[in-house]
Amino acid sequence: MTATVRPALAAALAGLLALAACGPDSATREAGWQVDEGGFGNPTMNNVLVLSGQRPFVLDLARRFVNEAPSVVTFAFDSALLDGAARAALDRQADWIRQFPEVRFSVYGHTDLVGTEGYNQSLGRRRAQAVVGYLVSRGVDRTRLQALVSMGEREPIVPTPLPEQANRRAVTEVAGFVQRHPTVLNGKYAEVVFREYVWSGQPPHPPFGGYPPPPPQ
Repeated sequence: MTATVRPALAAALAGLLALAACGPDSATREAGWQVDEGGFGNPTMNNVLVLSGQRPFVLDLARRFVNEAPSVVTFAFDSALLDGAARAALDRQADWIRQFPEVRFSVYGHTDLVGTEGYNQSLGRRRAQAVVGYLVSRGVDRTRLQALVSMGEREPIVPTPLPEQANRRAVTEVAGFVQRHPTVLNGKYAEVVFREYVWSGQPPHPPFGGYPPPPPQ
């Protein structure tokens, strides 16, 4: 099997597992079924890799966030207002973010190439602020949204001088762990996995594969 085939096969298997997780019996499966990726001993192996520093856990969480929640919302032309689709996407982001109180996030605001660079820098910042404000209104701790960054017009997805909605966006990304949070002190990231293992056995599950809200810190 070639190196180019393996990623495609892995992606296909991940998609099948995701579809299986959405089945009607998902709320009655054994505790920990979401944590196990399909192979016996995988959760234990992952814990060992993380605690020994062999797996970049922030990168793993970033990939998981992108796969499980819509990380991008778009805006109308010359606007920082969140429409219904953007709010629905941010509801799912907030649901995911609340599951991990030990994780920090950054929000990046972008614009299309219409207008001056200075104006677009300001517009990108307003878009990032709109996303942060909405996430906070949905129960996310403001201190965990560490960075409000405007990329302005510097990183277009579609390089066109015309108005382009794909470029008018705000992107939420995993930034790292909250400093001095009890679940990540002394490398105790396994507590995060253990918490998910216990919560996964508590039906009914909220929409989009979430867990019950975390206990007060």
